[in-house]
Amino acid sequence: MTALAEREAAGPARESEPGPRAGHPRADVKRSLSWLGLVPFFLFAFAFMLLPASSILVGSFQDAEGAFTLANLANLFRPSILNSYIVTIKVSATTALLGGLLGFLIAYAITLGGLPKPLKSFMSTFSGVASNFAGVPLAFAFIATLGRMGVLTVFLRTAFGIELYDAGFNLYSFWGLSLTYTYFQIPLMILIIEPALEGMKREWREAAENLGATSLQYWLKVGLPVLMPAFLAAFILLFGNAFGAYATAYALTGGLINLVTILIGAQVKGNVLHDPNLGYALALGMIIIMTACILAYSWLQKLSSRWVK
Repeated sequence: MTALAEREAAGPARESEPGPRAGHPRADVKRSLSWLGLVPFFLFAFAFMLLPASSILVGSFQDAEGAFTLANLANLFRPSILNSYIVTIKVSATTALLGGLLGFLIAYAITLGGLPKPLKSFMSTFSGVASNFAGVPLAFAFIATLGRMGVLTVFLRTAFGIELYDAGFNLYSFWGLSLTYTYFQIPLMILIIEPALEGMKREWREAAENLGATSLQYWLKVGLPVLMPAFLAAFILLFGNAFGAYATAYALTGGLINLVTILIGAQVKGNVLHDPNLGYALALGMIIIMTACILAYSWLQKLSSRWVK
């Protein structure tokens, strides 16, 4: 009995053959091979992010002969260039606010509005596709729809006698460009804010109702404060998305609106305005603004993630 008990006690204590420990040659080789999967990412980041950013930084402090100068940065404070930044910021802020509010309402209807599951799936898929529909195709779609001879413009003129352009609407103006940008801002907002809305716990609303709070009081005291960091983070992301847009604005307005991205293109490859180093300085200013947006977005995302968990 004693020997049998000893064997039974010793049985579970057996362990499988241990693998290579840290510092073992096999473990080091395994760890080094696992890093090979990141090599393509690092090469891509270096070739298409770090290298262009470095060339922009260096070119901003050079003249046409390659000598060091601060004239390019000083030229950023010229009235025409400052106006281009102001116009770009206005367009970005306007479309981020419009797209953010409309996208939030649609996302609320999708997640908390009791929509059928097939419709929820369709809206999520459509948002993913529509958020990437930009550039020249988007500009052409709006010209074909709301241009002077667009489908909707002609329909309103012939069916109801409404002339949009006589009433003050102009697709090729500030508000026309803002309307076009809002098209891809709304679905992007839906994709961003939907996880935050899904993270809203039902227990919070039930607790508020048990304490006698109305639906309005719940949203003012609980819902909106919890969602505010996520909403502000989404607004910043939408702002940066519109701030860096180029192809849509250029194809729609042909450079009639003084945007920073269009001005950079004119300085780099233009025939009349051709000062690549000034274009680098303009791009450096955009990088600084975009970096501030990314840092603010990351900070707000950390705040909102505490509630989404």
